[in-house]
Amino acid sequence: MTPRTQALAARIAARFGGQLRIVPAQTGELTCEVDKERLLEVAQALRDEEGLRFEMLIDLCGVDYLGHGQAEWNTSTATSRGFSRAAMPEVIVTDPEASFDARRFAVVYHLLSISGNQRLRLRVFTGAGNPPVVPSVIEIWRAADWYEREAFDLFGILFEGHPDLRRLLTDYGFIGHPFRKDFPTSGNVEVRYDPDRGRVVYQPVSIEPRVLVPRIARDDNRYETDLRDKPANG
Repeated sequence: MTPRTQALAARIAARFGGQLRIVPAQTGELTCEVDKERLLEVAQALRDEEGLRFEMLIDLCGVDYLGHGQAEWNTSTATSRGFSRAAMPEVIVTDPEASFDARRFAVVYHLLSISGNQRLRLRVFTGAGNPPVVPSVIEIWRAADWYEREAFDLFGILFEGHPDLRRLLTDYGFIGHPFRKDFPTSGNVEVRYDPDRGRVVYQPVSIEPRVLVPRIARDDNRYETDLRDKPANG
C-alpha cells in the first residue's frame, strides 16, 4: 500500500475497530469486510464523517465464491465436460429448503472519496440464509438502485428495503440466476420465433456443451525446425 492508503487504513481501524476488518490484498488497494448487520451504520459513516467522505458509489457487484480456491483440473485428454465448472443442464433451481455456505455469496461496494481522492472496497457476505439477503444502501448512495437490481438478477441476492427490486438484464419469465457458479453455461431454455404459431416460444436449450480443454495444434511451417532455422533467402 502507498503511505496515503496506509493512513486511510489506520483511520478506518481507529474509527471502526472490529466493525471493519481489513482484508489482505495483493494489489495495494484497501478492502474491508463488514457484517451485514452493521452494513448501513458503517456505510453512513463512510459517506458522512470527516476524514472518510466516500461520497460516491462507483460500482456494486455480486460474487459467488462457490469452488473458490480450488485448483484447476489436470488433464491431457479431451473430455465431454472440459474445464467448465458450471452445473449439468438438469440442475435448474437450487433446493428452496437448502441453506448456503455462509461465505458463498458476497456483495462488493466500490467507493470513491472525491474530496479525499481515495478509493475503498467494502465487502459483505450474505450468510447462510436462502435466499441470500443484505440491506439495500439505496438511501445512502442513490446510484445503488440499478446496481442492486443487477446483482439480484444475476446472482439472486435480495436487497431488503429496495423500492423496486426487479430483474434488469434477463427476460421477464427467466428462471434462475445466470452468474451463479451452479447455473449451466448454456442455460436451460432458449427462445425462437415460431412462424406457425406467429409468436416467440420457449423451448429446452439445444446447444451442445463444448469441450474446453486447452490445447495447441499448430502444424504450419513456423513450427517446423528445419524450415524455421533456414535463412530467409535460402
